[in-house]
Amino acid sequence: VVDTGVDYTHSDLDGNIWINAGEIAGNGIDDDGNGYVDDVYGCNAYSRNGNPMDDNGHGSHCSGTIGGVGNNGVGVAGVAWGVKLMACKFLSSNGSGTDSDAVSCIDYARAKGAKVLSCSWGGGGAGASLSAAIDRARAAGVILVAAAGNESSNNDAVASYPANYPQDNVVSVAATTRTDGLASFSNYGSTTVDLAAPGEGIYSTVSSSDSAYAIYSGTS
Repeated sequence: VVDTGVDYTHSDLDGNIWINAGEIAGNGIDDDGNGYVDDVYGCNAYSRNGNPMDDNGHGSHCSGTIGGVGNNGVGVAGVAWGVKLMACKFLSSNGSGTDSDAVSCIDYARAKGAKVLSCSWGGGGAGASLSAAIDRARAAGVILVAAAGNESSNNDAVASYPANYPQDNVVSVAATTRTDGLASFSNYGSTTVDLAAPGEGIYSTVSSSDSAYAIYSGTS
């Protein structure tokens, strides 16, 4: 989950959190030699450390939708109960970030064996470095799932990145309502948006400081 981080202590997520087998927790050493100390649950490219704890809520919300632990009598069930959630934080507490930190997260996830990247963010134009990271992911068989955007815009006419990168491992996703119509805020595009999924009034996990669960809407 390339985002604001993930609350890996959340009771509805912790059972599905990925663990870095190459790192010894809490010893203050970069055991696997990848530049991050104690990166047990993923990386924090924004703060340049090994703690990808979510301080915004967005990444945790996406994580619950993807892989909230199922059949546990708690909260929500993700669409993939058996998934492992790797936290790759490059967005700050207010949701801002840079292409270079996104590249660091994509490269980290690829190197650690991730097969599907959740990239529910956008802003700015196309970048050569980010495109190259997507190429490296493609060569490793990694799918990058991108939010189409929330501007009610036609991505065929006005590009939204990373959703509009042309590589065939990028899957651009619009948002639908509970009646399977296009959400009013959702971007769309007959050639640049690949599919749509529920994105209006979604109840999911958020970081503990944000009441544990919340309802969000968006192509994320």
